[in-house]
Amino acid sequence: MSTVLAWDERCLAHDNGSMLVRRPASEWLDVPHFERPERQARTIRVLERAGVLDALPRLESRSATREELELVHEPAMIERIERASAERRFATVGPEARVGPDSWEPALLAAGNVLAVTDAVLDGSAGNGFAIVRPPGHHATASEPMGFCLFNNVAIAARHAQRTGAERIAIVDWDVHHGNGTETIFWSDPSVLFVSLHQDDLYPVGRGRTGDRGAGAGEGSTVNVPLPAGSGDAGYAHAFAEVVEPALRDFGPDLLFLSAGQDPAASDPLGRMSVTTEGFRELTGRAMALADELCDGRLVVALEGGYSLEQLPFCNLAIAERLAGLEPTFSEDPLELDIPRGLRDFEREAVAAVAAAQA
Repeated sequence: MSTVLAWDERCLAHDNGSMLVRRPASEWLDVPHFERPERQARTIRVLERAGVLDALPRLESRSATREELELVHEPAMIERIERASAERRFATVGPEARVGPDSWEPALLAAGNVLAVTDAVLDGSAGNGFAIVRPPGHHATASEPMGFCLFNNVAIAARHAQRTGAERIAIVDWDVHHGNGTETIFWSDPSVLFVSLHQDDLYPVGRGRTGDRGAGAGEGSTVNVPLPAGSGDAGYAHAFAEVVEPALRDFGPDLLFLSAGQDPAASDPLGRMSVTTEGFRELTGRAMALADELCDGRLVVALEGGYSLEQLPFCNLAIAERLAGLEPTFSEDPLELDIPRGLRDFEREAVAAVAAAQA
């Protein structure tokens, strides 16, 4: 079965404004926001140049409905985002979360295109798929936008999938920042396994600790893998082998989501990790192997973070090529980054601590 892509050019209209939020500072200096339209635009350009867009079917774009948003989010939160965008100005709607004059439609399209890929995978018309969307979603809780995220795209799709018949959902989040919103939404839910690999204590500070494992009936269905700054391809692969793969095998999902934030990339301005484009290709392959083994290959990949405009498009290219089984356009990282490649002691020790806590 084929790999499908979903994206919408209208998502480029979402504008967070300046990283400087106080006047007159934002008027004196032009400091573009890290979560900017070029993240998506450059990715699509690279996929086009590599021939991936011609090789893979693109799904018809759609917006999430109010009912679908309310599978996860409180009505008051949805209304706050819609109202702020309708005011046609930049506004803060949550911690480090902003809307611009044209943010409402892109937010609905971001959630809707993850839903479109989910439906294609569940109805068997696609084996897997990649939703290249913005704004991202994994920091958004049920009641509050946060950290560049408005709606929690993957959480909405997970609840939608359960309503469609996939009872047990696994979400693996490798964004460099902890997926606190997704974790909070499913904290007490034993039907959703949430696994977060992230830079230790980066953002939000204090979240994603090794001992944070869920509560009540959901105790044990949250797995946090905080990795030390500097962790690279070998460290992430080791974490997958020692923690992620055993956790998913034990859980037995009907559908696997990847919250794929490529900000563990070595050149990313908001993280301090050392993952290469080929590292993301390997992680994607590991996730595909798990999906093949556990849930008939059903895998949905959704773009989260990733803020290096030079490296992100090539990381996304590597993910798309691996999903589709296409020959790599590049056999090594196009940036030719001079970073350590082998597994190091600090990575091994961090993963061992997580494995012991989860045992």
